[in-house]
Amino acid sequence: MRNTYQYPTATRWLFYSICAYFIMNGAQLWETAIMVPAWTAAPPSSFIFFQKPYMLDFKMFWIIIHGIHESVFITAVIFNWAIKNRRKLMLLVLVAHIAVRIWTLTYFAPVITEFQQLPYSDTLDISLQEKAARWRNLNYLRVVIFFALNFLLIHGLKIKEKNNE
Repeated sequence: MRNTYQYPTATRWLFYSICAYFIMNGAQLWETAIMVPAWTAAPPSSFIFFQKPYMLDFKMFWIIIHGIHESVFITAVIFNWAIKNRRKLMLLVLVAHIAVRIWTLTYFAPVITEFQQLPYSDTLDISLQEKAARWRNLNYLRVVIFFALNFLLIHGLKIKEKNNE
């Protein structure tokens, strides 16, 4: 005798999307709480994290994790398309997510790439420290936005699939 409830495909894909977002959120939180304060502490000497032979370069990780998340999210949008209120919510989240990703690609990625290419130095550079602090503080905002978008998606699980044309 089987007493388990099978959720509809649309709901399952929305759940998978939320889980993928939480995996990404967790990685963002780890990097923001542990790594970012370390490398932004006293540039350029703290940029040693970006120097060989043990340099940190999370570029491939982020490309892969965003690719997986966004593929799952788009699949969830497709499966939830017929559910009008979910579709609206998910499209809102998708547009906001794309806006934050564009911000990432136009500001965060180029600036951190610039930091990674600077040679090591023991001296403290005030202007570089201010630039790193601005990157760090804007990153806090970016991570909060990504978390907020995921929490908006959770609300979508409450939207009924039937009678929602």
